[in-house]
Amino acid sequence: MSAQHFDNPEVTFQPDHSGGTGKIWKIFWVLSILTIIELAMGYFLYAKGNDIGYITVLSTKGAIALLTLAKAYYIVSVFMHLGDEIRNFIMTITVPLILFVWFIIAFLADGNSWKNLRNTDGGSRPSVIEQSAPKGHH
Repeated sequence: MSAQHFDNPEVTFQPDHSGGTGKIWKIFWVLSILTIIELAMGYFLYAKGNDIGYITVLSTKGAIALLTLAKAYYIVSVFMHLGDEIRNFIMTITVPLILFVWFIIAFLADGNSWKNLRNTDGGSRPSVIEQSAPKGHH
């Protein structure tokens, strides 16, 4: 049986390793710049303390999270060669990961609401009243 070559643009039999050290340095600089931006934003939050508003803190933390996700995507795409794979394989990896992250968020939210429900007496459980013995009966 002879080896066949398929002209499907989605199928890559071997990842492209051309580029050598130039590609590695490019990746190094991109990841370094993203990291420096993240650190600068974190230092901004630390230095300002309580002098900035809630919306500014929330938007800065959201931007840091997006930059972190961009770095993670870049690392997985380049160093783990997921960018060279076919689309179906990429979806096989990313969809369960997204569902797993959603699962963690859902469990944390549910646990937090359960904790808040148990800390407030909503009438669904009997109240616990501490009783102590009268002063003369120790």
